[in-house]
Amino acid sequence: MAKVGNRSLVTLACTECKEQNYRVSKNKKNNPERLEVSKYCPKCQKHTTHKENK
Repeated sequence: MAKVGNRSLVTLACTECKEQNYRVSKNKKNNPERLEVSKYCPKCQKHTTHKENK
């Protein structure tokens, strides 16, 4: 049986158009700060920085 861990789902939003495009899991114990990842935004049609929402 798997343990219930510190992982939780977070939503990533584009910094340019504010569109919420991605849902990813994150370990809050190892990474307490907010995620910031470069991903493709279908609305902007280019790679932009996506930040974790509240």
